[in-house]
Amino acid sequence: MLDHAGNIVFVEDDAHIRKLVRGALEQEGFIVHEARTAREGMVEAGTRKPDLVILDLGLPDLDGKQVITDIRSWSDVPIVILSARTQETEKVEALNAGADDYLTKPFGMPELLARIRVQLRRRSQAGTTTGRFRLGELFIDLPGRTVSKRGEAIHLTQIEHRLLATLLRDAGRVITHRQLLVAGWGPSHTDDHHYLRIYMQRLRQKLEDDAAQPRYLLTEIGVGYRVVDVEPD
Repeated sequence: MLDHAGNIVFVEDDAHIRKLVRGALEQEGFIVHEARTAREGMVEAGTRKPDLVILDLGLPDLDGKQVITDIRSWSDVPIVILSARTQETEKVEALNAGADDYLTKPFGMPELLARIRVQLRRRSQAGTTTGRFRLGELFIDLPGRTVSKRGEAIHLTQIEHRLLATLLRDAGRVITHRQLLVAGWGPSHTDDHHYLRIYMQRLRQKLEDDAAQPRYLLTEIGVGYRVVDVEPD
């Protein structure tokens, strides 16, 4: 058992789920602060200054997205959504509001713990990265605008570079279609999803060993993309 793995605020109105998740987190060494309503969650997040927030959207007093908006007005703490809402629009709205990840109920505890570790690792690396990353045998230097694979240079277009940079700067986080379209083409292209599909496929063909079964550039169906297995260099 780990000591002081971090402080987590868990906002969930279902007592059974709170008990299960709290037990699993405490076994991993986390200190867990529970809240049953959105308003309690906002108070807990503000007073505890947690390392991460786990948030249900279907709360009895306010919609969970209001909690995201409130927290994002003063903090960049990672927010992982744990919700029974499976609609893609709900996921997109929560992520666009500022959530970092989204897991639907029913869920597996190992996956939840893995998502939490990814977000905590991403936060601990924020501000310390040089803008240079390794993904297996890929080496990416964002400031130098260079990409190489097994020592061989790979040419990226300006748009491909902007998309990759957006994903890498928030490695592990789900980046929505809208966020990537704004990064790649600007705010007037937020409905041009076919642009994004084409360019993400090109990036996979250039960077992945098997574009049909990507290891690093993963699709969140109907929501967006994320980059995984990233190590800062």
